[in-house]
Amino acid sequence: MNVLVTGASGFLGRAVAATLVAVGHDVRTLQRRPSTVPGVTDLSGSITDVDLVARAVDGADGVVHLAAKVSLAGDPAQFRAINVDGTAGLLDAAERAGVSRFVQVSSPSVAHAGHALAGVGAEPASPEHARGEYARTKAEAELLALARDRDGFAVVAVRPHLVWGPGDTQLVARIVDRARRGRLPLLDGGTALIDTTYVDNAASGIVAALHRAEDAHGNAYVITNGEPRPVADLLAGICLASGVEPPAWSVPAILGRAVGTVVERVWAVRPGQDEPPMTAFLAEQLSTAHWFDQRATRRDLDWAPHVSIDEGLRLLAAHAADTAR
Repeated sequence: MNVLVTGASGFLGRAVAATLVAVGHDVRTLQRRPSTVPGVTDLSGSITDVDLVARAVDGADGVVHLAAKVSLAGDPAQFRAINVDGTAGLLDAAERAGVSRFVQVSSPSVAHAGHALAGVGAEPASPEHARGEYARTKAEAELLALARDRDGFAVVAVRPHLVWGPGDTQLVARIVDRARRGRLPLLDGGTALIDTTYVDNAASGIVAALHRAEDAHGNAYVITNGEPRPVADLLAGICLASGVEPPAWSVPAILGRAVGTVVERVWAVRPGQDEPPMTAFLAEQLSTAHWFDQRATRRDLDWAPHVSIDEGLRLLAAHAADTAR
């Protein structure tokens, strides 16, 4: 197929584009910065640029939409312009161009209302109950995309959960940086059980959704490794693989949420240069269970993860060692 991938300069987007090239598709990418993926045709610009989006989808058979504003804080208008309006514009352009398959890359946070998610599937996206601007606008975008599903325009939503791996400048880099500076507490001892997804598994799951769109269309699927572990164990594994001491101090989750709420209010008035050190949403994520039933995902997408968490940690350690040389 001819496939457009948006957001291919991001960690997961690059992996998706590279996977599509590797299995023989012709890949065009659209993002603000060069994707650096060998074998793709890059278009540089914003998902909000109507003319550019029209050029990007011209001749495409399928679209994988990853471009989004991903942050714990920020201007609500920017989240809406990119995550909601940008998705709506891309859907319009894709339908006009005759695209037949559309994969909306979403997030499990679209169905998170602050309580534990233990062994559930892809619960309905809920902008009214989602926590934070990112989750709310991604929930709206997922609902917009799935509402367009019809014969001849097969739409599938996929929700990779906590994607990590070598070269990750978001989750892994921030965990390591905060641990190195002694600013990474455990909440309630880090006992909450959570799923994560190694980047190669997330990419292959998204590509599987594109391949299976005509059978799986109209549905949302959570993608994970299917290996839930306590937060403390996952953080320790990532830290040790990266050569830093894991967090050893804990604070009550209720205190973390209170601090996060205060930080959010301060950030709204005087935002810092990086992500806020804590938000109420982040505190909830670190202190409540998030693991998912993968049976429907694996059955409907004819997919299974091929890199275990332990193997992923070994690959992360090897990457860290190579980088340090």
